[in-house]
Parts: sequence; C-alpha cells; structure tokens
Amino acid sequence: MNKNREPVCAVTIVDQEKIRRVSADLPDEKVITELAETFKVLGDPTRLRIILALLIEELCVCDLSELIGLSQSAISHQLRVLRNLKLVKFQKRGKMVYYSLDDEHIQNLIREAKDHVRE
Repeated sequence: MNKNREPVCAVTIVDQEKIRRVSADLPDEKVITELAETFKVLGDPTRLRIILALLIEELCVCDLSELIGLSQSAISHQLRVLRNLKLVKFQKRGKMVYYSLDDEHIQNLIREAKDHVRE
C-alpha cells in the first residue's frame, strides 16, 4: 500500500449478499435528499451558531441578534430557513416570540457532532 493513497482492495469481488442487505436498509431518495439538505443547512456557520445557542436556552430574535452580531432581519431569515427544515420552533408569549430547537432529535444530533469534533 502506498502511504500517499487510500487503502483499496487488491482484487474486485462484490459480495451480493452484503449489497442486498445494505440496499434493503438504505432510505429512499426523498429521505436522503432531506438529510443532505439538513446537513447543508447546518453547514452554515451562522445557522450553526444559532442552533448551538438554542441548544443552551430558548432565545428571541433580539437576543440572537445581539449574541451573534447580525441584524434582526438577518437572524429572522436564518430562523426561517431553520424552521422550514423543522430544526427550530417558536412560541409566542405576549408580544415576544421565543425560539428553541424543534425536538430531541436535533439536540442529540448537535451534541453527538460536538462530541465527535472534540475527540
């Protein structure tokens, strides 16, 4: 094996039984597309900062604007993108609107990703 190259098989043999098992468990194209879109959205540093902040505590647009250093309009736009993918939700209390992560799944995803990066 060359040190500068990725390891590869020395021969080409396809295990049809493995291919069958894996194919049966792969999600359909719609799910794969939605997963890719979710990771693409989370790949933006501003949106990721919003998600990380909301992992700690629910916040309003004003709080997020001050925390991240962007206009309220820019934060609102990013929150709309995150809401469309069901990553964040909001709750109105009087004249205030508070944002939080949509559910435990996104919380777990972000925590696991943080743990992975820190290892």
